Amino acid sequence: MAQDRFQLDLCSGPVFRRVIQFAIPLILTNVLQILFHTTDLVVVGQFSTHESLAAIGCTGSLFNLFMNMVIGISIGANVLSARYFGAKGPENIRKTLHTSVAFAALGGIGLSIVTFFAAEPLLKLMDTPPEILPRSCLYLRITFLALPFLMLYNFGCSIFRAAGDTKRPFLFLAAGGTVNVLLNLFFVIVCGLDVMGVAIATAVSHVISAGLILWTMIRTKSDLHLDIRHLRIDTRCLLSMLRIGVPAGVQGCCFALSNMVIQSSINSFGSYAMAGMTAGGGVEALLYSSQVAFHFTAISFVAQNMGGKHFKRVRTSMISCYVYEAAFSLILAYIFYFFGEPLLRLYDPDPHVIEWGLLRMKIMFTTYFLLGLMDAATGCLRGLGASLMAAAFTLSGACALRLVWVWFILPHYRSMECLLISYPVSWGLVALMATTAVILIYRKMVREQCARFVEWSTHGPGVPKGFRFPGGPR
Repeated sequence: MAQDRFQLDLCSGPVFRRVIQFAIPLILTNVLQILFHTTDLVVVGQFSTHESLAAIGCTGSLFNLFMNMVIGISIGANVLSARYFGAKGPENIRKTLHTSVAFAALGGIGLSIVTFFAAEPLLKLMDTPPEILPRSCLYLRITFLALPFLMLYNFGCSIFRAAGDTKRPFLFLAAGGTVNVLLNLFFVIVCGLDVMGVAIATAVSHVISAGLILWTMIRTKSDLHLDIRHLRIDTRCLLSMLRIGVPAGVQGCCFALSNMVIQSSINSFGSYAMAGMTAGGGVEALLYSSQVAFHFTAISFVAQNMGGKHFKRVRTSMISCYVYEAAFSLILAYIFYFFGEPLLRLYDPDPHVIEWGLLRMKIMFTTYFLLGLMDAATGCLRGLGASLMAAAFTLSGACALRLVWVWFILPHYRSMECLLISYPVSWGLVALMATTAVILIYRKMVREQCARFVEWSTHGPGVPKGFRFPGGPR
């Protein structure tokens, strides 16, 4: 199989060092996405009206619904491609690559058309104030037109991650994001385009990032080569991708919906509480974008080594992702909590707002390692191919539990502390269930492989070529 200098071979070399090499560009990519989005809001907040800022802000939860679905389905392409890269199957890699790109393009166009016309009804369903509805609708429609490029970038990133390359997706995002910031300043300050200018800048940045991904695939001589003439959807390949990706996408959408319900409970505590929770959530978004990188690292490492039947490396990869995920979550969360007050002042200097924000950080940041363990466990499950199980655990242990908490427990112990405690409780529960499943699935996989080894050695003509014993090569 042909590789280039950007790709890491996840099936060889020291696992703990490979994991951190793979994860660091992912961390930088996620942090950049948050910073670029924050820049959009800062430019509008500084050089436009507060109504325009509110118009963009109220579209976030709706856009995230579709974004979570896109990212979730792209995980299917990640897992499937990683399996084939590990198994050294270039023909299957090409099928997955061309199916992913074709599906992203066609699915993006279809989704873009539907969401363009559904934007206004959905915003009205969310009780968007009439005075900002036209601007919110305009912003959403322009950004929804760029959904095909957003899907192409995310599916392309999934394929690159499967091949062990997280550096180029980071560089492509940095290029698109830099153009986004410059165009924001130009369109809003020089041209006075307000919300339209920010939306156009965001759409252009998606086009640039996706264009760089496709251009690289077309020009490369490695197994990531894309031949436009061979673009078609392989039905079996697509069904395999969707079997893994759809549960992850549905899970992301349900997470967004459950958080919207919790947000409505937060709103009942008044404007200072809302502002404090928003400020704390802004800091948390930066923290989460750093630690969630190990979730995607676990998916690629476990899937690729599963494909190559490197069972010992599967186990080592899972352990290393657990260790890094928990350590990063614990250390970063306490650093952020220690500097909580100055960080919250960047959002709002009001002492009442800071007080509410610090309350959120005290409860959630000191238990953030539980979220790290949950993400590591669900990432390992998806890498093992148990995506539906990962989604079921998350939906029942996190989303459903939080809704039950809001409806039945909060009314009896009405306080912000009681509401926020639902987060670490749900993280811990999902982490426990998913980790138990990871152990059982891995042990079953090893037992089945050992049984095949015994059968071959007893009745067959020796060990087949390419067979790897669960404890390592023999």
